[in-house]
Amino acid sequence: MSGKTIGAVIFLIIAILIFAPVGFSGSDGADVVVTYGETTFNNANYKSIVDNYFGVDNAKESVITANDVNKISSGISNKHYNSNQIFSCAMVDLTSDNNIRIDVDSSMITTVTPSMYKSALESAGITRGYVKITSPVVATGESALAGVMQCYEESTGVDIPDEVKDAANAEIYTQAEIVDNTGASADDVAKIMDEVKEEVAKQNTTDRNTIVSIVNNVVNNYNINISDSDIDNIVNTVEQTQAVKDQAADYQSQINDFVNSEEGQSFIDSLLAFINSLLHGSSSAGN
Repeated sequence: MSGKTIGAVIFLIIAILIFAPVGFSGSDGADVVVTYGETTFNNANYKSIVDNYFGVDNAKESVITANDVNKISSGISNKHYNSNQIFSCAMVDLTSDNNIRIDVDSSMITTVTPSMYKSALESAGITRGYVKITSPVVATGESALAGVMQCYEESTGVDIPDEVKDAANAEIYTQAEIVDNTGASADDVAKIMDEVKEEVAKQNTTDRNTIVSIVNNVVNNYNINISDSDIDNIVNTVEQTQAVKDQAADYQSQINDFVNSEEGQSFIDSLLAFINSLLHGSSSAGN
């Protein structure tokens, strides 16, 4: 093989490596996905505000409707939303580092904090990716969790089991309700939920009386005037997350597989095999 040919091959290899997608994904997935509340999506000005905040181009787009949100809220908070009330939007980028990072536009999202989203997402087995959440108008952010999980489904091409989604959504609504009922900080409520889940998992228990005892012990460490009803809601939520832990772990494994990008490794292996064949071809031609 001539020097010019080798140079051309090297140039081709460099070009492929430069222009190949950073987070190479399979045909069923996308690296960056944005979900819009349907009210936002149907208003060009609102959508522009959100797009500017996320600052991404060529993301895969999806829409969360009032019907989607009502399927969740009706069984948890009994709230009902109209199609002109779904504003919250989410972005998920799986090309980022291995740990989950959550940014919430606190100027627009008034109730749900990064720690609350993180706690609920971890219950669904989601521990990787960069998540951003905003709204073009002031919103609680409760419905955004549905959008975040839909982003992960669109990114990985794998559906989250309905029971896992239900448990994660129940956790967000429970935390938001306790914040509203007690006036406690959202971060303290998220810490309570995390500590309870951690202790329940440590004891590997599904016994309701044991979980009630764990909840009471954890809550006593915080200066929160919490009702028996709120305690009961925490217990119900933790029971639900504990019941789907195996499914959540399975989904987490599938996300890890996607982020580790076996397809991408296959691409690199094929490229190296191609280079190797050229080099062997050069050796044979020279003999």
